[in-house]
Amino acid sequence: MSTHMFLQRRFEQPVSVDEVRGHVRDDEWCHLLHKVQWRGSFLSRDGHTLVCWFTAADAESIRIALRQSGADTRFLWSGTVHQEESEPPVPNALVERSFKDPVTFEEVHAVAKAARGCLQIHRVKYSRSFFSADRKRMLCFYQAPDTESVRIIQREAGLPADSVWSLQAISPL
Repeated sequence: MSTHMFLQRRFEQPVSVDEVRGHVRDDEWCHLLHKVQWRGSFLSRDGHTLVCWFTAADAESIRIALRQSGADTRFLWSGTVHQEESEPPVPNALVERSFKDPVTFEEVHAVAKAARGCLQIHRVKYSRSFFSADRKRMLCFYQAPDTESVRIIQREAGLPADSVWSLQAISPL
């Protein structure tokens, strides 16, 4: 069984897709050494926010590999991945959620599931979610015509949304 970890980064100066790919190439040796797999990254359209997804046999392997490659791991967290399709739609929008008290994925998913009709009306498709092990954080990915459609759905469903932003998905080659 693999451990999933997510690294969230914010940058004062924007970064590009090519820069993210360059860092992944430069760090590949370290990932191989520690048997860490980079599953992909999600870069905000303005280049200021990045979420990276890694898997390995254990969390410590990921922490060591990222630290050795010079990554800022202050916002590295473990969690689970949830998706309804084996090949989910490629996302272009992300919702960051935080919860004051721990929740279960099933609680949040039940509310989201009740809003399925709203997704269809706004031409939004659910892709996947990353749910933190402490049950206080969640990232939800969607394919949508625009971020405003995603914001509307969150409001109408009564789901918390700390931020909603458009993204570029960066997949392993």
